[in-house]
Amino acid sequence: MKYLLFICLIITTLSLNAQNNPMPEKYQRLSFGSVKPSGWLKIQMQKDMAGFVGNLDQLVPDLINDPIYGAERLHKLSKAKDLGNLKSGDAEGDEQYKWWNSETQSNWWDGYIRNAFMLNDQKAIEKVRTYIDRILPTQDEDGYLGIYDKELRYKFTGENGELWSKATLYRGLLAYYEFTHDQKVWKALIRAVDNVMMNYPANKSQPFFAGKDFSGGVAHGLTFTDVLDRMFQLTGDRKYIDYAAFLYRNFSQNYSSETDAQLPSILNPEYKLQTHGAHTYEHLRPLAVAAYATGNPELKKALQIYLERIKSCTTPTGGAIGDEWIGGRLADATQTGYEYCSLHELMDSYSTLFQKSGELSAAEEIETIFYNAAQGSRNPEHSGIAYLKTDNSFAMTGTRNGEIEPGRNQTRYKYSPVHQDVAVCCVPNAGRISPYFLQSCWMKEGENILVASILAPNVLQTTIQNIPVKIEEITEYPYRNHFIFRIETTKPVSFKLKIRNPKWAKSISTKERYKLENGFLVFDRKFSNTDQIELEFQAEVQITEDLNHEKYFSYGALFYAKPIAATEQKGKDFSPGFEDFTYSPKDSARYGYIENNEATFQDGKIRVNLKNKKLQKTETLELIPLAKTILRQAGF
Repeated sequence: MKYLLFICLIITTLSLNAQNNPMPEKYQRLSFGSVKPSGWLKIQMQKDMAGFVGNLDQLVPDLINDPIYGAERLHKLSKAKDLGNLKSGDAEGDEQYKWWNSETQSNWWDGYIRNAFMLNDQKAIEKVRTYIDRILPTQDEDGYLGIYDKELRYKFTGENGELWSKATLYRGLLAYYEFTHDQKVWKALIRAVDNVMMNYPANKSQPFFAGKDFSGGVAHGLTFTDVLDRMFQLTGDRKYIDYAAFLYRNFSQNYSSETDAQLPSILNPEYKLQTHGAHTYEHLRPLAVAAYATGNPELKKALQIYLERIKSCTTPTGGAIGDEWIGGRLADATQTGYEYCSLHELMDSYSTLFQKSGELSAAEEIETIFYNAAQGSRNPEHSGIAYLKTDNSFAMTGTRNGEIEPGRNQTRYKYSPVHQDVAVCCVPNAGRISPYFLQSCWMKEGENILVASILAPNVLQTTIQNIPVKIEEITEYPYRNHFIFRIETTKPVSFKLKIRNPKWAKSISTKERYKLENGFLVFDRKFSNTDQIELEFQAEVQITEDLNHEKYFSYGALFYAKPIAATEQKGKDFSPGFEDFTYSPKDSARYGYIENNEATFQDGKIRVNLKNKKLQKTETLELIPLAKTILRQAGF
């Protein structure tokens, strides 16, 4: 067995190191801030900034204000801090808790920075500038910008957060630079990334060697490729994506507690996804970056295999297993929960995949996740989110659907503005998801093509042939499928406007002339100073069968569910207006699908006949969007 594993490792090493030609990327990302929210999405983001997104630093000040990047960098005698969590369901070992605050605060700042600029929130922007002025001076003369002192950094033989703490911090700094063009931030980033590449030299170091124990922080560090990929896009310097490919190679060649995205695991036909969900879905990005950076046939093959495995772990609403470990299971409406972190990471990974490949299925998945599983994990009545949620959510009292789990103090199935009893990770990611979603709404193809890849209410500001172009996408989508694209230019300019034709659209209603090419409506003309395109996608109720033969109902981009009346119970009070909430069902009835049943759509609801299993009779029910539910049944 050891001999076979050794041979497998040699083959993997040889295939990863093979010289190939990079694959061309389909689209270019626009600078952060080019797309801003409008309509209902802007209102929701403003509420978030007035709620849990904008106030997390007040709710858990010790975590957000921990000077882990500066005065209290980690050293050999550092002890794990009291994070206020119960550690139920987490991997054993104190080392991971030492770096947790870097993830919490940097992911929160990343989301806060993006929300502040996208909303033009001047008070928040001033707070962001104060943060930047505080974090940049923590950079050492050699360029090091991170959480470890000189005695520890880059010298690890076990669990650590070296690359992970940098990835979370640098993503926020990149957003700040792209919006402000602040050269001191850009220079700091260049020096910081160069410092990593110098101390972990490509093909001459082992950044992912971490012994044989749990190494979740080390594995999270593979997402440092997010930073490298964006640095390449901003500079055109291949050293960044070449180094990203090295990181993926090294990750695949070392032992890891997070095995799902390692090349030997992917190429093993018997392997099933099994590790921590958030890791599994965020690692789709490094794999995609490495595949496109190298053009390596094995990596291209691995990317397709990995995508198919992820699909088997994902419910029709976009809910990918993450409660917390996948465990070789298939997605299930009742039995598998999904973590908010996983939802954000998978959505962002599909965004990377779409930018590189142009695969329309990736764009569809982005909308599905954001508009359904993610919106359906928000509390529609209070400022907070569910750490874990199921499509069929029959109770939210801490455990999955109210089940008793002997010997485990599970609290993740509730709504909270913090979730400190578990980990303050999902709430920061809930602050990142809307800005990241919006940034994927528009991309550029070549010099003269603008691509409306993801449909949403937003405003785009960019240039074509050095001429400023503003496009306001006026819509209530996904709750209505009518759009007005209002176009303003400083003078008439010719370009192509491509609008994605959703896979669910049965027909298109518009008075405009267009061509339908490869899944896009293409409008190719000279646009006047004030111009517009009005259109509507026609939809029908669709019935989707999941892997367990349960039926889901959808209309347009939205999935619908039967809401379940619930009793609300207030839990921990963090501050006025910021409390935990649990929900117990008032009705235990569950419903089954009836064959040859016609469902109709009217007034934003789906009317359908379903079988009440408790009473053994047929009832006519009204299903509402998943996003507007707390307790619900979505699979029948």
